[in-house]
Amino acid sequence: MEITDAHMHVGEFPLFDVRLDKNGLAGYLADNGIATGMIFNPDNALVRETVHEVDNAFGLYWANPKNPDCVSELRDYLADPKFRGVKMHPLLDGYHPDEPFVWPVIEVLIEHGLPALIHCGHPIFTLPWSIEELVTRYEEARIILGHMGHGNIVYIDGAIAVASRHPNVWLETSGMPMSSKILEAVRRIGNDRVMYGSDGPFHQPKVEQLKVQLAGLDPADLVEVMGGTAQRLFFGD
Repeated sequence: MEITDAHMHVGEFPLFDVRLDKNGLAGYLADNGIATGMIFNPDNALVRETVHEVDNAFGLYWANPKNPDCVSELRDYLADPKFRGVKMHPLLDGYHPDEPFVWPVIEVLIEHGLPALIHCGHPIFTLPWSIEELVTRYEEARIILGHMGHGNIVYIDGAIAVASRHPNVWLETSGMPMSSKILEAVRRIGNDRVMYGSDGPFHQPKVEQLKVQLAGLDPADLVEVMGGTAQRLFFGD
């Protein structure tokens, strides 16, 4: 079973006392059984340098739509086949997911048929219902709810409910503590819209993998959640 990790960071994070530099990434992927890693950092140049040195690492452009150069930069990065979508963090960057200045970012992604991974699970800007406003506006967009609600059961249930209402929404498992909710998500929306992520190095990938593996999924579902679903979404059929 090949593992695709849909949610990884590269860089130095002294506040959390974790780090994963480009020189250590290849070994980190191998040590954790990860065949393909999707990585990002607000320093997009660092990510570009890293993915061109690590064959099985691919980048998501960190899109801060408050930056006036965001859309032009995004187009430049998506011209590079090593970049397979966008990471957005409305909480850290301070904006509502459905602000008008977000819309051009989503429209570029629609043009390219690539997804946006959006942090989901914290007030005030990353609650599932806030992201749903953007999802509803752009039904042809491909939106991943990163952490599928994170650590709050109300937000977890909300994320699953949003995905059940919208076929253009995927759920990603990192940092969400309840294996039972992974099983529920697969039962409600299908194995083709739930994917494993670790949030490494903030979380240990092997722990995050075990959480999925202990969810009680059928073997075929487990294969899809651990890699197949992300491969199709980021790289196509």
